[in-house]
Amino acid sequence: MEYQLDAAWERLQNIWQGFVALLPNLAFGLLVYFVVYLFALGVGRGVARVATRSGQPRHIVKIFSRLGRGAVNLIGAIIALSVVLPSLDAASVFGALGIGSVAVGFAAKDIFQNMLAGILLLVTRPFHIGDQIVSGPHEGTVEDIQIRATLLRTYDNRRVVIPNSELYTNRVVVNTAYEARRIHLMITIGVSDEVDKAGAVILSSIAKVDRVLHEPKPVVLFQGLGDFGVNLEVRYWIQPTIMREVVESTDEVYRAIAPALTAAGVDMPFPTYQILFHDQTEETDGERGRQREGWPPSKEAPAPGKQRREQSATGTRAGELFHGG
Repeated sequence: MEYQLDAAWERLQNIWQGFVALLPNLAFGLLVYFVVYLFALGVGRGVARVATRSGQPRHIVKIFSRLGRGAVNLIGAIIALSVVLPSLDAASVFGALGIGSVAVGFAAKDIFQNMLAGILLLVTRPFHIGDQIVSGPHEGTVEDIQIRATLLRTYDNRRVVIPNSELYTNRVVVNTAYEARRIHLMITIGVSDEVDKAGAVILSSIAKVDRVLHEPKPVVLFQGLGDFGVNLEVRYWIQPTIMREVVESTDEVYRAIAPALTAAGVDMPFPTYQILFHDQTEETDGERGRQREGWPPSKEAPAPGKQRREQSATGTRAGELFHGG
């Protein structure tokens, strides 16, 4: 027992002596990393200054500054480790981290793919911060473009984090890419109404809406016959192209068109259905060539069928028997 305690005590002494011997290297390593950290801050500011002078947007300047500062900090960390542990060189550090292993390579594949896609998005700039985009099932305003992902704020105030690789490889619709946007609405009028008259009324009512641009001019197109009327497509342009303008302009245009058409005597029909009930009371019922299929009986309608009268009489006799008549 005493031998085990002596061995443990001796081991603790060796650890302490090794730590004391490592203190100078540790202090010098921290000093080296602090100097490199200050240098990294200067590199970040320098990169930001150069990117700003070249006319890059603010978010790209920020990303490039972070990349430059992060690269210098990584080099400083490797140098500091080499100072603290003289037997440890850069190759040993990368080998210990497993950078060259296949497993880590596969694990880091998505990370590096998203980082590269983020850099390409920042350089090519298919959309900017503040643009409203549609990516798959998600639609909203771009809040930030980071190295790994892009932050999207939906119209109902939710945040969607989309990996940059998904945005770079899939289709993205940028609703605010241009200054003006065309909106189309469907209006149905009666079949007997004049299409030209309805179109003139619609155009005159749209001209009074402030959100609708006069150039390009609004148009009304005849889109064919529907189930219960004539379909007209109304096209107009708005500016700016954000979703709020789309919703509010649609509301104002509908509010302007509906009373104008009504005042002009143009019918705006709604779906109407006719339901026919087959009562099986005529003598021609059951004959496919003569039965009338539910239409109301006319003065010349056939007399009630013999089968119907027999069923009625049978039902009466059964009722008398059930009630003891």
